[in-house]
Amino acid sequence: MMQRAERIAGGLYGLLIGDALGVPYEFHRPERIPSPEAIEYDPPPGFDRAHDRVPPGTWSDDGAHALCLLDSLTYQKRLDCEDLGRRLVNWQDWGYLAVDGDVFDVGIQTSTALRRLRDGTPAMLAGPNGTMDNGNGSLMRVLPLALWHQGQDAALVSDAMAQSRVTHGHVRAQVCCALYCLWARRILEGAADPWAEAVATFRDLYVEGFPQREELEAHIRPDDPAPGMGGGYVVDCLRSARACVANGKSYEEVVKSAIRLGHDTDTTACVAGGIAGLIHGLEGIPHRWRSQLRGQELVEPLLERLMKSLG
Repeated sequence: MMQRAERIAGGLYGLLIGDALGVPYEFHRPERIPSPEAIEYDPPPGFDRAHDRVPPGTWSDDGAHALCLLDSLTYQKRLDCEDLGRRLVNWQDWGYLAVDGDVFDVGIQTSTALRRLRDGTPAMLAGPNGTMDNGNGSLMRVLPLALWHQGQDAALVSDAMAQSRVTHGHVRAQVCCALYCLWARRILEGAADPWAEAVATFRDLYVEGFPQREELEAHIRPDDPAPGMGGGYVVDCLRSARACVANGKSYEEVVKSAIRLGHDTDTTACVAGGIAGLIHGLEGIPHRWRSQLRGQELVEPLLERLMKSLG
C-alpha cells in the first residue's frame, strides 16, 4: 500500500505542477488547445501562449496561495485567517512564495479582498459574498488544509469554509472548499468511493434546513455526473476536476484532460492535479515535470515542516 507521506507529497506537488502546466494554455477555447501528447510546460511552436513572459514550469497565483496557506498553517499550528490574509497581501505586494517573486494572473475577487484587508477589514469579512462572487480562488488553494488537518471532519469542514471567506465569502464557494477537503481526506483514508463518502459526510454535518445544505443540493449538485467546462466559476471548477479525476487513469491523463477543457486551464489542472497527486503519489507524477518545476526551493522547506507536523 502506498505510504501516506508519498500521497501527501504527491498532492502538494500535484497541484503545483498542474497549475504550472496549465499556465501557458489559459484563456484559450478548448478547440485551440493542443493535442494531449503536445501538452507540456513549453507549448508547441506557434501556439499563442498566455503569460508569454513567464518561463515554462512556473506556478501562478494558485500555487502561491496554496503555499501561503500551508506556510500559515504549519507556522501558526492552526488556521489563523488574519495571518493567512497578511500572507496573501504580501504575495501581491512583495511576491511572497511566487516563483522569482513575480506576481501574475490576479483574480478580480481576490484583488478586491486584498484591498479590503489593506484597509483594515477583518479577514473573515474581506471576501466578496454576493452570488456573482463565486470564482474558484479559494478552492484552488485549499488542499494544504486537508493535508495538514488532524481534527474531526466537522473541524476540517469549518476551517475549509473559514479560509474561503478571506477572499471568497459566499457560502457556495465555502461549501465547494469543504467538499473538496473531505474528498481529499477520504482519498488519504483509502475510502472505496471517496467522492460519494465525502458528500455523505457533508450531508450528515449539514442536514436539510441549513444554508450550506441548500447550496449543496441546489447549486453544487454533487450527485450530477455532468462534466464541467473548465471555467472560473467555483462549481464548474470542482465539477471539471471531479470528471477529469474520474476519467483519468494516471496523473498525466488527469491534468492533460483538465487543460484540454480550455479557459481557466491553470486552476482546473491545479484542483484536479492535487487530487490526482493524492491518488497516484509523488512517483506517479512524470519525472520530467517534477524535475523541471521551478521554485522547488520554496516548496521543500514547507513540505518538510508539514511532514514534521504530522509526526
